[in-house]
Amino acid sequence: MAYRRKPDWLKMRPPSGRRFTEIKQTLRDRDLHTVCEEANCPNLGECWSGRDGPGTATFMLMGDRCSRGCNFCDVQTGGMESLDPDEPANVAEAVAEIGLDYVVLTSVDRDDLPDQGAGHFARTIREIKRRDPEVLVEVLIPDFQGEERLVRKIIDAEPDVIAHNIETVERLQWPIRDRRANYEQSLSVLEQVERESDIYTKTSLMLGLGEYHHEIYQTLSDLREADVDIVTFGQYLQPSRSHLDVFDYVHPDAFETWRRVAEDEFDFLYCASGPMVRSSYKAGELFVDALLRDGKSVDQARAEARAAAGN
Repeated sequence: MAYRRKPDWLKMRPPSGRRFTEIKQTLRDRDLHTVCEEANCPNLGECWSGRDGPGTATFMLMGDRCSRGCNFCDVQTGGMESLDPDEPANVAEAVAEIGLDYVVLTSVDRDDLPDQGAGHFARTIREIKRRDPEVLVEVLIPDFQGEERLVRKIIDAEPDVIAHNIETVERLQWPIRDRRANYEQSLSVLEQVERESDIYTKTSLMLGLGEYHHEIYQTLSDLREADVDIVTFGQYLQPSRSHLDVFDYVHPDAFETWRRVAEDEFDFLYCASGPMVRSSYKAGELFVDALLRDGKSVDQARAEARAAAGN
């Protein structure tokens, strides 16, 4: 496919600001990774620098190399190292030093480990909560190959939000995702969390990969059938020329339409939808924070999240 020029609405603000510099230094001092950096997130500058708060960083556990090779992702594949037993404590220390009251944890896939890293994930959650029970913890987890006992380790650690991304519509799962991932397996992870806990669930879809409108609609229907609470939509951006081409740059108006469909027709608690939205996007975090910490109603939490994020 020929190179497609990005439209004006996809212009990004480069990383800058004192908070950005401070967070970066704190992470380097403890040899920690963030998905913000590893996946070249377009919101890195805005989230790290913050607006009225301390900024947001999504910690990536278990190294910077993944056991899977999804064709949309810029994280390197293969060459995984042993887990750092000090990482859970180091993450908790970094959270305290940065001053976060809402933490997002994610990870690479580690199919090479006996428990695929579920125990390490759980220890990090508990370490953060042990140091400060008031910190809200959102986790964006792998599918753990659909093994319920491993998903249960995450549930038992009691994070406030469990996210797992379905990424795209059913027809496009391959070649977009690694062959070890699939639509039904991802749905099963989200269904298990809803079935076995009262933890909020969240997922994300990329648009601009060649999906049809009826397929997006069907995906929303399937997610609500699984009782997923929060969904986000964002534009797929090609990390490099060796990754999948962008099929289409979806107009912001279309993202707004899908937000209304998700909230008004399918009754998701919240939908963050826009070209620059990513799964660990501050609008979703602000919504959950307003619900859990401030006790706001769904409508109030939606309004506050959108106002604060400028969405």
